[in-house]
Amino acid sequence: MKQTLADIRAALREADREGFEALARDLQADERKGVQQAIASARRRLDAEDAERARLEEMYAFQARLAEGGVAVGLDEVGRGPVAGPLTVAAVVLADDARIEGLNDSKQIKPERREEIAVEVKERAIAWAIEHIEPAFIDEHGMALSLRTAFSRAIAAVEAQGVRIDRVLLDGNAMGLDPREVNVVKGDAKCASIAAASIIAKVERDGLMRAYADTYPKYGFESNKGYASAEHIAAIERFGLSPVHRASFCRAWMQDSLF
Repeated sequence: MKQTLADIRAALREADREGFEALARDLQADERKGVQQAIASARRRLDAEDAERARLEEMYAFQARLAEGGVAVGLDEVGRGPVAGPLTVAAVVLADDARIEGLNDSKQIKPERREEIAVEVKERAIAWAIEHIEPAFIDEHGMALSLRTAFSRAIAAVEAQGVRIDRVLLDGNAMGLDPREVNVVKGDAKCASIAAASIIAKVERDGLMRAYADTYPKYGFESNKGYASAEHIAAIERFGLSPVHRASFCRAWMQDSLF
């Protein structure tokens, strides 16, 4: 008696690579269209899982190559471009064997999954730190110094946890921030610890902007996260600036007399 198509589909959905190959051999003579479609679907699933596993392994291998046998801290920032809210920098030290599924550039991850991964990063990291630079500091000192300040504070916060750092891995171009600095363009998609930093920074800052939305409900912070959307600009023009706006970023939409 032939297995039902529903049973075959269920078995293929649950099969690992070895189990799939055995099932595919047993079913190769089954000419039912639904069976062959289910086999093809299972093969695509397993190929995608293999590719994701290889991508993650390469992120950790890349990190290990940069660390050169030492301890590396990965850093990334979020909030460089918004006209409201803080600049947020995170620093993360990961063990070489601390495989965290789904690590990637935070922009490539769905919000609910980002929050799950952020929790796991904080639980499994050797050390992590988050630093915020508030709008008033950005207005007074500019973004370049704000970035350097945030990164320096995050490195110091990790070292204060008793971690001796050999390599400082920064996403983006050279900053000349630290003699241990190694710069990795698009590092949040290449290096495990930088990706981890990008995720916890993004989750932390997004949470802050949702909280600001409750305090300053006119600006839509819960959706725009402080970026200059058309609706956000219109709100600035109508209501003026809140205490969490970066005045120096908003001159185009405000009267000169307000500054």
